[in-house]
Amino acid sequence: MFWYLIAIIASGLFLKILLKTSVLQIVKKWWRFLEDGCYVYQFYRVPQFNHNMQENQLYRKVSTYLNSLPCVEDSDFTNLISGDKSNEISLVLDANQMVVDKFLGARVFWINKKDEFTGLKSLVMKIRKKDKRRILQPYLQYIHSVFDEIEQRKKEVRLFVNVDNEPQRNGRWRSVPFAHPATFDTVVMDTDLKNKVKSDLESFQKSKQYYHRLGRVWKRSYLLYGPSGTGKSTFIAGIANLLNYDVYDVDLSKVTDDSDLKTLLLQTTNKSLIVIEDLDRYLGTKSTAPSLSGILNFMDGIFSCCGEERIMIYTINNKDQIDPTVLRPGRIDVHIHFPLCNFNSFKTLANSHLGLKDHKLFPQVEEIFQTGAALSPAEIGEIMISNRSSPTRALKTVISALQINTESRAATRHARRLSESGSVRAAEETGESGIFCKENLREFKKLYGLLRVRSCRKDSSYEFDTSDKDNSKA
Repeated sequence: MFWYLIAIIASGLFLKILLKTSVLQIVKKWWRFLEDGCYVYQFYRVPQFNHNMQENQLYRKVSTYLNSLPCVEDSDFTNLISGDKSNEISLVLDANQMVVDKFLGARVFWINKKDEFTGLKSLVMKIRKKDKRRILQPYLQYIHSVFDEIEQRKKEVRLFVNVDNEPQRNGRWRSVPFAHPATFDTVVMDTDLKNKVKSDLESFQKSKQYYHRLGRVWKRSYLLYGPSGTGKSTFIAGIANLLNYDVYDVDLSKVTDDSDLKTLLLQTTNKSLIVIEDLDRYLGTKSTAPSLSGILNFMDGIFSCCGEERIMIYTINNKDQIDPTVLRPGRIDVHIHFPLCNFNSFKTLANSHLGLKDHKLFPQVEEIFQTGAALSPAEIGEIMISNRSSPTRALKTVISALQINTESRAATRHARRLSESGSVRAAEETGESGIFCKENLREFKKLYGLLRVRSCRKDSSYEFDTSDKDNSKA
């Protein structure tokens, strides 16, 4: 009896030790190791890029699927990554770590590999050979369906920017969440034109079979041209949010040559906007790394067919200075002009920025616009934001700015006529016109300086800085 009690107590202590310590986990681990040695396994590698350095979509799907599994927590080493929301934390499998999944009664091992020399990643799947014919295809289809569900829940638009080409970098694109609040409703544009563009975009989304029947790549290209501050960048953000497409912002200054530009295009995904801003600046510079032919091939060359449901967007300030071969049909499908602010655009800004649909000063503003005064929507929006606590003061300030602009334009035209006529004597006799032009410019700058002081005094919660300026700009 005594020894029986001793045996029970010893067994209890042993079980307690197993449960309270890691001994049980170690025993399980070694048992699985011995068990695995009795089977023959098949290995499948899923590389991040294919042999053409184009992104392997299956890698992204498998990676998303694995990081969603609860068993990632059981890995020996897991990364904790903050999500887009403040209280969201994601678990991401670290390099050279393993996670074990189960499907249809079979165990599937995944190992996250990273090459020490190239920095390229891959996922290696290990399954028993006796299970591969039974589960391989259904398992991969299951991963596809789970990935689609996750993407549908997330619906997160991302902004990609290209980085310098370095051997240790894993791919050429880096991304951040695209949190731009612009929508098509907030874009300052002629209503009829806005509706036509929106209809064109929605028609493009539904035209896969039509494009294939024509033997054309399922893509569309837009040229946005107009002065700075007229809404081109805001328009791009509105398209991204309307279509729920990722945005790839191509910085040509970080592109080494034409081949590098092709590599960037290959590593973009379907359902995306590919944007090159200020294209005229690069076309007009002989020292630009990608050549003109390289940029033209990027726009409509054979490499542009390596992907579908893409929208290419290019922005320039003045298309009259661009070689017509760049703008021919096939390279550019739609041309959209973004002019300086007119009275209709002003009313849209007054409604969105100040909540005004009408005001007693509107006729005076319209009259000044009819004289040829012109400011960009960003400049007028800036004035309205800094005076948002007093709509009347905002309108009066807009009127003053337009008047100064009108006088400056008139003085500039007068000085140009004098210069063209070559009448030096007349220029000396009316030399104050040049001073008048400069004084108006100084007065215009003082006006903006006064706005900053007033806004700081009257609205302490407002800080007039570049971030606010960017928000009012395109």
